[in-house]
Amino acid sequence: MRTWTLVLLLVVLPATARPAAGGTGRIEGTVLLGATGDPLPGATVTLVERDRQTTTDENGVYQFEDVPPGKYFLKAHVSSALTQESGSIIVAEGQTATVNFKLRVAEMHEEVTVTATGRPVTAMEAIQATETRNSFQLAEEISPSLGETLANRPGNGIAKRSFGPGTGRPIIRGFDGNRVLVMQDGISTGSLSSQSGDHGELVNTADLDRIEIVRGPASLMYGGSAVGGVVNTISRHHSIHEHAHPGLRGHISGSGGSANAFGSGSASVEYGEGHWMIWGGGSGQASGDYSTPEGKIPDSDTRLSAGHAGFGHYGDHTFLAAGAQYNTGLYGIPFAAQIENGDQPEHDSDLAPGIEPASDEDEIERIALDARLQNYRLSFGRKNLRGPLGHFILRANYSRWLHDEVEHLADGSENIGTSFDNKQFIYRGTFEQTRHGPLTGRFGLWGMFRNYDSAGEEALSPKVDQRGLAGFVLEELNYERVRFEFGARLEHTGFDPGLRSGEPVPVGQLGHVPGIPVSRGFTGFSAAAGANFTLWKNGAFVANYTHSYRPPALEELYNFGPHTGNLAFEIGDPALGAEQGNGLDLSLRHANDRFRFTGNFFYYDFSNFIFPFATGEFIGGLQVIQYTRSDARFLGSEINGGYALAHDFWLNLGLDYVDAEERATHTSLPRIPPLRGRAGLDWHYKGLEVKPEIILANRQSHTFTGESETAGYTLFNIHASYTFNRGHLIHQFAVNTFNLSDRLYRNHSSFIKNLAPEIGRGVRFTYSVRFF
Repeated sequence: MRTWTLVLLLVVLPATARPAAGGTGRIEGTVLLGATGDPLPGATVTLVERDRQTTTDENGVYQFEDVPPGKYFLKAHVSSALTQESGSIIVAEGQTATVNFKLRVAEMHEEVTVTATGRPVTAMEAIQATETRNSFQLAEEISPSLGETLANRPGNGIAKRSFGPGTGRPIIRGFDGNRVLVMQDGISTGSLSSQSGDHGELVNTADLDRIEIVRGPASLMYGGSAVGGVVNTISRHHSIHEHAHPGLRGHISGSGGSANAFGSGSASVEYGEGHWMIWGGGSGQASGDYSTPEGKIPDSDTRLSAGHAGFGHYGDHTFLAAGAQYNTGLYGIPFAAQIENGDQPEHDSDLAPGIEPASDEDEIERIALDARLQNYRLSFGRKNLRGPLGHFILRANYSRWLHDEVEHLADGSENIGTSFDNKQFIYRGTFEQTRHGPLTGRFGLWGMFRNYDSAGEEALSPKVDQRGLAGFVLEELNYERVRFEFGARLEHTGFDPGLRSGEPVPVGQLGHVPGIPVSRGFTGFSAAAGANFTLWKNGAFVANYTHSYRPPALEELYNFGPHTGNLAFEIGDPALGAEQGNGLDLSLRHANDRFRFTGNFFYYDFSNFIFPFATGEFIGGLQVIQYTRSDARFLGSEINGGYALAHDFWLNLGLDYVDAEERATHTSLPRIPPLRGRAGLDWHYKGLEVKPEIILANRQSHTFTGESETAGYTLFNIHASYTFNRGHLIHQFAVNTFNLSDRLYRNHSSFIKNLAPEIGRGVRFTYSVRFF
């Protein structure tokens, strides 16, 4: 009770701040389409410091009333790719400041991200390391999985964990699984991709408005499962900004490519009338077995489809919106059939020798995962209020994830090996405080109800009900040359297991006995403090300290049995304690018209770090791993720089590195990406952009017990696009050529790196049109 009282005080006291007394001013202006000079109705203009948005009328005119005197930054945009940002403007008491915009297709500009703090901030101002990719950038890099899309740019600290193309999931700064949170429109997707290497996310990046990434702990806003970072997929711009716009807008895109017979198509539409909006859309994606210099990888095909619809009413002070989404995915798991059959695949040094093969009548020819996601979302808000609280937004999301691991047998029949059912309800209410001088902030409440069940051969845990409740506060002091941010989060997580599904797993002569699935409860405290110092014009130094708290994941507590998806016989520990960490992030940033540089350096120290300890034993050819706890540390850096060799001709360099080890034995943790680098050119001429690049990866010899080393490699890629707008249409033609030298290389973070090298030489073409 004392702890919850402390959090209540942290939450309530900042809200008592009152707006500054005195008169106000106003801001007004017009938004035009740069190519034609036509007014742009329905464009969004954001007053960043006060987190206020408005839309232009039929003549492209906007205005902000009752703006307190001070210095402000504005941004106008129609989509994440048609945008313009203003410099600082001064609003005086009783005066009107005028700022006009001419929107053009974005080329090189500083994106605005919302994930780190829950409100728009520029990448230069953000306390944490952030990155945003808009819809046109995603079109240049379209791939079968979210992990592959994000991991192809060394220097951003993101690698790809996989068990084949359909399962690619982001690794951030060496963190994987339950330490990296994947969200859609600000709330967890509800998938099971974090708990198994052969589980994927049903995300078609061609259907997104943008992706936002926060590197480093984001646990204050999103909980312990975000201790490594957050990937927020934004399905539509207005899912975040929550306001109406008049008229019709949307997109249509299509892609095709070689090396894996890749094809993708997507379309979406939004229509606004008065305060009402309706929207809908759908997408599909398919790829065949991919080719490598050693030949095709069997059972590496993928299928994705998705559909969504919704409506909303957006008044001047109140909005209410509801939406539904249904996604399906079917993807093969390479070499899983051989492992299940007991065959010893060639080149596989991670499995034990001497596995006895299955009988012919039980022979499995192929294993595929058939996944479905149902998602229902409700959003409610009160905005632009007077008094100490400026906004209140409540988001609630119910999702149900179902997937079957389908075994295709030699006799032509099918058998469902394991079925999973994951129901999850999440809500988050956030209060935004009215700015009082330099002080602003937000606080709120988060809750989760989860029901997890599985049945079949790999039903490793009992049925589990999981509950979560948290309160958080995040405050900000913004001065002329320095900005401070500090906050705290108190969270409770409870697990209530039922009876084990199916029969107990045989443990053989080794005598392993599953732990008793007892109920567990965890209550812990996270905190952070950071500062952004302006050192010179366009330059800043950022320091950020975080204390994080992460309760064990369900699988770490209760799993027991053979798990092909992780190439392990897993033994959870119901007695595990919570994981706690202390981290320091330092960043040096500079950006102007000729030179851009960002250097991020991080060090995290964990007590009770939970990881899969390899016992040295094997059961059924699978390595026995015991989830255990020990002290661990992570250190590394991400460096990115760009220099304008000439007008619209840039040299770009990137480098990232992470070293992670368990302290007691100095053993490296599993699947840590190697040192990686990138060197490329970026040439613009009007709407044409050409970007050749070289990607290099060092040999990874710092390996986990029983893990194989991987050799270094060099890849050569070329991205090119041509973007132009005509009237209220933006067209883009993009081509992505990859691995042009057809280099044989392996991804160290892949579970099947010894069996399946990465994709060989290929090309992908994309055409998209956005209308507004």
